[in-house]
Amino acid sequence: MKITPGEIEKYLKLLEETLHSIARAIKDIDAASLQDKPDEKIWSVSDILAHLRSCADVWGDSIAAMLTENIPTLPDLHPRQWIKETNYPELPFHESFQAFIKQRERLLITLKSLSFEDWSRAAMIGGRKHTVFTQARRMAKHEKEHCEQIESLLRSAARR
Repeated sequence: MKITPGEIEKYLKLLEETLHSIARAIKDIDAASLQDKPDEKIWSVSDILAHLRSCADVWGDSIAAMLTENIPTLPDLHPRQWIKETNYPELPFHESFQAFIKQRERLLITLKSLSFEDWSRAAMIGGRKHTVFTQARRMAKHEKEHCEQIESLLRSAARR
């Protein structure tokens, strides 16, 4: 895929929108409901946030490495593996969400300050070449799906 200024702007907006989408979805929802699981196979809203934070750690760290090193070779660390090294699933939702907001704000400051050429900086991850752009796009698209999942989960809970 060819990187264009329009595509960069599109994914920056999506990354920013994640915070607003989650905030809108959880407005007026009590903390206990954010932990609620309709069944064991379905993640709670808190579980989804913990997953998003883990993804943001892994993919955000790869972006940072791309920006500080010349084509680093990075381990192919899966966010579901990384989450086991964190306490994210145990944290109260609002505390975790505040940490996610701060992390996202830092990432957006970094990404918005990049030159057009910086978006093509790359790393080898698991034998595949990834760029700052592809990792940011991956994160934005992945988060959009999970924001929709949160909204759907809360709509279903409201109907119960």
